[in-house]
Formats: sequence, C-alpha cells, structure tokens
Amino acid sequence: MSTRIPFLKGHGTENDFVIVPDPENAFDLSPAAVAVLCDRRAGIGGDGLLHVVRSAAHPEAKAMASEAEWFMDYRNGDGSIAEMCGNGVRVFARYLQRAGHVAEGDLAVATRGGVKTVHIAKDGDVTVGMGKALLPEGDVTVSVGERSWPARNVNMGNPHAVAFVDDLSHAGDLLSPPPFSPAAAYPDGVNVEFVVDRGPGHVALRVHERGAGETRSCGTGACAVAVAAARRDGADPTVTGTPATYTVDVPGGTLVITERPDGEIEMTGPAVIVAEGEIDAEWLGTATRA
Repeated sequence: MSTRIPFLKGHGTENDFVIVPDPENAFDLSPAAVAVLCDRRAGIGGDGLLHVVRSAAHPEAKAMASEAEWFMDYRNGDGSIAEMCGNGVRVFARYLQRAGHVAEGDLAVATRGGVKTVHIAKDGDVTVGMGKALLPEGDVTVSVGERSWPARNVNMGNPHAVAFVDDLSHAGDLLSPPPFSPAAAYPDGVNVEFVVDRGPGHVALRVHERGAGETRSCGTGACAVAVAAARRDGADPTVTGTPATYTVDVPGGTLVITERPDGEIEMTGPAVIVAEGEIDAEWLGTATRA
C-alpha cells in the first residue's frame, strides 16, 4: 500500500461517507480500517465508506461488469459489509461525475444488492432506481422502553422494520438497536424506521441503521417507509396502475420516493462532495493495530 491513500468526503441529505477511489481494488480495506476511517473523533468520520472499484476488478462484482463498469463496495461505519445504501449510491454517482468517469445522464452502478440505474440531472439532483420492494409476511414488533409498535417488514435489498408512531421523540435516543421480535424475522439485524405523518403523501422519519446507529438519512429506509405508507393508505401501484409518490423528510433533508406500477422504486435527492485529501497509510496501519 502506498504511503498516501486518496479520499473524499460526501453526503446525501447529511448521510455522510468517506469515499476511497480504488479502481483496481489495490487497497486492503479491512473492517478495522474502515471503522477507524469512519470514526468521527479519531478518523475522518462518516456513517459509512464508499470503496470505488471497477466491477471487473472485484470478485463480488465481476459477474456484473458487463452491465456496470463501477462497483460500490459499501461498508457500514463499524466496518461491516452492507448490501446497499441508497444515499451512498447517489454520492457514489456524484463522485464518478466529479472524477470525469461519467457525465450528466444515465449510468449503472453495481452493488451487492444488484445493478442500480442512476440518473444525474442538470439541476444537481440524482435519481436512483432502487429496484422492487419485498414484503415478507409475518407480524413484526419493535420496542423502545415501555412502548411497542407493530412494524411493516420491508426489504429493499437490505431489511427494514417500519413503525408508525405518534411522535418521533418516541424513538428515544436510538443509540442502541431497538429490540424487535420475532428474532427470526431479521437474523442479520435490521434498520428500524420510526415514522410520523406530515400531510397527504408526506411523512417524516428517524432511523437506526444497523452497524451505524441513528443517521441523518437512510435512502433505502426512505423507500421502505414510502412503500409501507402506501400500503397503509391502501395504495399498491402494481394493483391500481397509478404511481405512488411520497415526500419523505429525514433529519438531514428531503427525499422524493416514487413507486411505479411495475413495482420499481425511484429515489430522488441531492448528493454533495465536500472535501478531498489523502490518508496517511502509516497512521492508518498504526490506528488499526491499536
């Protein structure tokens, strides 16, 4: 590994990421290294890390190389691997544009949750095709302190439990994962969204992301919330033939989620690169061993 590793910092509705460009997959980014880089006091700080690799150079993405040149090797802030991150895809696309790899318009990005279609608009917003939601059957309950709520099980390539509450303060401090039951519903953990209504087609959320804690935004979570809200409101675009669009306020901004009649979900929102620099590889090695 070279003595200097390039990085950038970006965010999508304040869901922030360390970005490590590594086209040929030359860097050994261990879970410990990722956790150190995402540490907000001892590292750069971020909810997660976007490892930018050409699909052909990564063993998990080679099969997608014919569809998407670039692979988003996404890691949670604690170093664990995640299937997808909706805000992360938008920031990933913005980086590719900044680096001159892509231009405005359409592109494809490989993720562990499959190949995602992305559109970079002239106004700066980025739209991501998030795929279709899966709605596993079975009752789920989430709890905070003495309160418990029924939750909708929604899978957006990663698992979500969506609970509608009277007040977002009922979610508590979200420092630790909210308990859920049954345990078998989410064997690998779950992202939990607490949701309130703001008006017709308009909701707001707080979220605890597995491996990251409470974050300012969660793209897949916003999609899961929109689907859960639509079903609660009696709307299923695959049945009605009419798209369902929800404005979803997150602590860090606003996302617009549309579920189309074919079941495909689109998420539109901002993506910003705020800084770039170099990581001292010697420091990273020492910090990882500490």
